[in-house]
Amino acid sequence: MILVTGATGTVGRELLGRLAPGRRVRIMARHPAKVTGAAATAQTVAGDYRDPRSLARALDGVRTAFLVTTNVAGDDDDRFVRAARTAKVQRVVKLSAATVLDGQADDLITRWQRANEDLLRASGLEWTLLRPRAFTSNALSWAPSVRSARTVRALHGTSGNACVDPRDVAEVAARVLTEEGHAGRAYTLTGPEAVTAVGQTQQLGRLLGVPLRFEELTPDDARAALARRYPAPVVEALLESAERQRAGAKAGVEDTVGTLTGRPAGTFGAWAEDHLAAFAPGG
Repeated sequence: MILVTGATGTVGRELLGRLAPGRRVRIMARHPAKVTGAAATAQTVAGDYRDPRSLARALDGVRTAFLVTTNVAGDDDDRFVRAARTAKVQRVVKLSAATVLDGQADDLITRWQRANEDLLRASGLEWTLLRPRAFTSNALSWAPSVRSARTVRALHGTSGNACVDPRDVAEVAARVLTEEGHAGRAYTLTGPEAVTAVGQTQQLGRLLGVPLRFEELTPDDARAALARRYPAPVVEALLESAERQRAGAKAGVEDTVGTLTGRPAGTFGAWAEDHLAAFAPGG
């Protein structure tokens, strides 16, 4: 039995479609009714990291678990790992982040991810860490302004990021969850090249067949935009992360996706072409 958390998220949705139909898969979701599409064919149970009984039910009979947590600075990982030990889960595959390897990174989100990795390594369980760079799908946040004003607005538009297609992360996760030989390993996952927001804007414009304008946000504008979505401590962590990107900290490329899947990592352009409808008028 494989337990998948985060099944309604960016990677989880893609992961479920890549696990062979014959495998026993269980989904833990806070709101099972939100699990739709291909995921709806798997066994789905209600579970909440802060509800020990629901964790015990979700983990009963599970051999391997895919762990995704998003409550920054919270203790969801600790609660899950303790329940997994009690349930005699053999292995946990944790979705972490590439920034944990950056010695200059000391923001709230990075400290939280590092602590979660340390927790898992000390748990006594078999573990595997997946450390993706930013997702190509983050560009979907630009879709409303592209549709309405043919404009992309972002901070530090000429700074490079080796962003990774979440479908590649899901493919790696599927292999790690179902193959042997990955215990005790940490995999950094990037795209094949570093791209900038300006370059992504140009690619989107070519694919759409319309000229798109890039508008550089000021730090204050970026802070205000982020504050509409995140609590203040997370906003400051994201702004610190953007400054490290401007310094080149996120431009490094790894071939881990190719090594583990046998094919090159997908480009931003390929991802954008497959999701072009989101940026087109009426998308």
